[in-house]
Amino acid sequence: MPARLEIRPSFCNEIAAEAVGLTGGVTVRVRDWMKHPVHTVKPRDSIAHARALLEEHRINQLPVIVNGNVVGIVTDRDLRDAFPSVFDAPGFTGGPPRKPGRDPDEVRVEEVMSAKVVTTGPDQPLEDAALLMRGERIGAIPVVEREKLVGIVTRSDVLGAFVSREHGVGDVAPAAPAKQGRRPGAKR
Repeated sequence: MPARLEIRPSFCNEIAAEAVGLTGGVTVRVRDWMKHPVHTVKPRDSIAHARALLEEHRINQLPVIVNGNVVGIVTDRDLRDAFPSVFDAPGFTGGPPRKPGRDPDEVRVEEVMSAKVVTTGPDQPLEDAALLMRGERIGAIPVVEREKLVGIVTRSDVLGAFVSREHGVGDVAPAAPAKQGRRPGAKR
């Protein structure tokens, strides 16, 4: 009978910590890498408003809050799926026009958000947040303290922590926004 590898929670934490470069005796906390303040929406906001916030701030997730409490999360994918497709435009496919989709200004965030939200606390180890994101296949986790939203930690934040650790630098600044105009490598 072949030997079996027993996976223990502590073993998984060791592997995850090693994978994200957070070993070495210092526990990196979520609060060290979370973003705050957080861009948010309310359940009754339109999906057009939510999409505009995502594009303006170059982010992919928006916690949905009521009185500071997280009641949901809406992602760029949720909004893409909710927006009318160009294929719905009259005559686009050459066939009969399809029934038009709903106006994005009329659709509310609460209709497309995920109400099941995974959260973490600011004092949790960052590697636990990384494991949670990987296990749940999500890109961000709202950070909650005393039932109030205090930040958000994303895959990019975890990668920033890894790069910081690997290269011995402090906070790794996010990449500068792309300049408008000509694409890099495009011919003039």
